[in-house]
Amino acid sequence: MTRLLLTRPKEDSVELSDALEKMGIKSVVAPMLLIENIPGPDIATEPLQGFLVTSANGVRALAARTDNRDLPVYAVGDATARAARDIGFGSVTSAAGDVDDLATLVAHACDAGDGAFYHATGTVTAGDLSGRLTAVGFEVIREKIYEAKTVEHLPDHARMALAAGAINGVVIFSPRTAETFVNRVAAAGLMMILGEMQLFALSQNVRDAAGNAWDETIVADKPTQESLLNAIRTCY
Repeated sequence: MTRLLLTRPKEDSVELSDALEKMGIKSVVAPMLLIENIPGPDIATEPLQGFLVTSANGVRALAARTDNRDLPVYAVGDATARAARDIGFGSVTSAAGDVDDLATLVAHACDAGDGAFYHATGTVTAGDLSGRLTAVGFEVIREKIYEAKTVEHLPDHARMALAAGAINGVVIFSPRTAETFVNRVAAAGLMMILGEMQLFALSQNVRDAAGNAWDETIVADKPTQESLLNAIRTCY
């Protein structure tokens, strides 16, 4: 039975695990990042024309800071868009790609004169969505409303599964997660195990951050969960 190690935050790994289960693939969830919302006042939505979200974590943190589910949401990808719909946002559009794709979508679909956008971010972000949009005349209110903290060590169940050779591959979505995972594996004295496993990386940046210790590395055609699942499907 194929078994993959999932390194996404716990909430994100649930959907991924369910999708893999439908493909006949078992999973072991071992988040490398722990998500904590940053407390703050309710977001003033009156002058806004929409929300920008670049992760499901951003969606969840946004929902904790506002009851407004009517403003349009523009999401970086389909998984983030699904998270927004599941929480109750009524108008959600997915860029089905990365931050650059989201900036292009908003620039083409929206009018800068209709109001500012609120960009819900973490304390560590990838890309420059706000910069791309402000360069073409949009106002973007960017606020850090959650923090992703790296775990201090591999969870015991993941360490034991790796040591027992019970993992066929590892699924990684971000460079920071990749670096954290490899560092924690090294600290546990298990680096040689990576030479027997596949790495499934969301992007080339993730692949680069994960190093060269792997038996095989597979990079998704597009930086989306759906594309990465397709890559996994072709292997099993």
